[in-house]
Amino acid sequence: MLYASDRASPRHRAALRFLEERASDPDVFCLAWPTLMAYVRIATHPRIFAEPLAPAEALDNVEALMSLPRVRAIGEGEGFFAAYRQATDGVVARGNLVPDAHLATLLRQHGVRRLYTTDTDFRKFDFLEVRDPFA
Repeated sequence: MLYASDRASPRHRAALRFLEERASDPDVFCLAWPTLMAYVRIATHPRIFAEPLAPAEALDNVEALMSLPRVRAIGEGEGFFAAYRQATDGVVARGNLVPDAHLATLLRQHGVRRLYTTDTDFRKFDFLEVRDPFA
């Protein structure tokens, strides 16, 4: 989502294409609330984006994605903390890996097995199939 919003990024066109393909993909495309809110935080930040989005524009982008028929937002379910402990068993989740472990746990709790990301840290969670959307 960030690359698709950052027109200055060399990955901009590929990211837009990836998101457009999700619209026609028969699989449900899940987006976690922490990811969506991080998108709004980063895309509107003037120190991160050369041309940051206005908050309303970032929220409109989230709303446009959420309005697609097979897109779902997921959040913490009942028993999340126990699920987090289980998901991080054997993984040293500290520092910057904590938000990744949070997201991995959300995915596991909702039965999502495939994660599209360039962040290789997610490969530490053996229950996830990690795919680089730009590969």
